Amino acid sequence: MDFSSIVKSMTPEVYNNLKTAVELGKWPNGDLLNEEQKENSLQLVMAYQSLVLKSEEHFTIGEKGELINKPKRELKAQFAADKESEQHNSEHQIARFDHDDI
Repeated sequence: MDFSSIVKSMTPEVYNNLKTAVELGKWPNGDLLNEEQKENSLQLVMAYQSLVLKSEEHFTIGEKGELINKPKRELKAQFAADKESEQHNSEHQIARFDHDDI
């Protein structure tokens, strides 16, 4: 089995666990990653972003293997749109309480 087949067979849960491990430097159980684990996990995360997610998010790896680096004004516009969308969605939500909360 080649590297790209391994990456494409990864589940989103495995990807998220590897991504979190690389970000924090430790596994979900608290064990620290050694240098080899960090290197391999980072390669898998980057390959998954490129081959599976084909992400266009800031500081991810794009479909062609390039680092996605968006300009500040584009990020500000994206954050403003996300905030507006959240406010719009929250206007139509109904608050729910448990019996003990009242």
